Amino acid sequence: MRRDNLFDIIRKRLDEPRRFLQVLAGPRQVGKTTLARQILAEPGVISHYASADEPTLRDRLWLEQQWETGRLRARDGGAILVLDEIQKVSDWSDTVKRLWDEDTQHGVPLQVIVLGSAPLLIGRGLTESLAGRFEVIAVPHWSFTEMHAAFGWTVEQYVYFGGYPGAAPLIGDPERWRSYIVDSLIETTISRDILLMTRVDKPALLRRLFLLGCAYSGQILSYQKMLGQLQDAGNTVTLAHYLELLQGAGMVMGLMKYAHGQVRQRSSSPKFQVLNPALMSAQGGRSFDQVRASGEDWGRLVETCVGAHLVNTSAGTAIEVTYWRERNHEVDFVLQRGDECVAIEVKSGRRQESLPGMAAFARQFSPNKCLLVGAQGIPLEEFLGRPAASWFG
Repeated sequence: MRRDNLFDIIRKRLDEPRRFLQVLAGPRQVGKTTLARQILAEPGVISHYASADEPTLRDRLWLEQQWETGRLRARDGGAILVLDEIQKVSDWSDTVKRLWDEDTQHGVPLQVIVLGSAPLLIGRGLTESLAGRFEVIAVPHWSFTEMHAAFGWTVEQYVYFGGYPGAAPLIGDPERWRSYIVDSLIETTISRDILLMTRVDKPALLRRLFLLGCAYSGQILSYQKMLGQLQDAGNTVTLAHYLELLQGAGMVMGLMKYAHGQVRQRSSSPKFQVLNPALMSAQGGRSFDQVRASGEDWGRLVETCVGAHLVNTSAGTAIEVTYWRERNHEVDFVLQRGDECVAIEVKSGRRQESLPGMAAFARQFSPNKCLLVGAQGIPLEEFLGRPAASWFG
């Protein structure tokens, strides 16, 4: 979803008479703080902004102090309190619940927005303590249309450099760009958003799993094969949990197989999907020109970019992004919404090849649509310009 649409959604919800805690959840460096500050910069808005993004964890007292400041600002007709990186406050959800309920009881006109860089970590606190009091606004990675509008990028640049606006000025210096992605985004997300905030018994395994996900993005790999690749004495449950943590941080996930209404097994073989192609390009160590000249490498990156686009534009909706494979037949992506489904095949070359997997899927499941992206199908630039939901229309 475009940032201006997100702004309108936030603004509309804050103007509604009933109060809900507004939660902006998404990966690092996708514009959550900028969105919040744009709200606070509007004429006539009285506000207080505070961030818990510090080397040491904040505590309940700090949170109570920030909330009390918000209450003081709200005395003359209402105010907005923004709490950034909220998951880094110890027991934040219990404290917020108590303060929120006090304000509700006494009619304090304080609207609250909380921001966090790891949706999975935030989600735990929300579901445990704040049921019925919050609404989540998913803030995904930047889309191609946003990067094109802001920086004039071509679709090829987006496929390789991905959707991190902070890294856009650095693409003219490939080594500097790569260092920014690896040090400021990947390492910071793993060390501060995952390892610091949740129990991970094997941090080295989690890091290697991330690298494996980048190396095998677009490929189906069983958990047993993952263990073999990682050369670790762990177990499949641990790997599945670590993959969930990486997904929650907006890095890499495992797409599940399309099950046509059946219950999916967590142990089924997932398909690795990097959620921002920059993460894959930065780890690969090959330049834009080198990857662009390799048909196989470019094809994998294009498929990763399409999958990331589908997942990111499905965030906060009822759409699930899956894949399908039976014997030697495979469909790259299947969008599922209730009883509806859309099958999508990605081809980065210009020639249209036969699609036996799509034909087999269509015979078995009768999808609402069968789409070809690239080759002689929908141009990649056009496909990346539309959200996943638009293909159900």
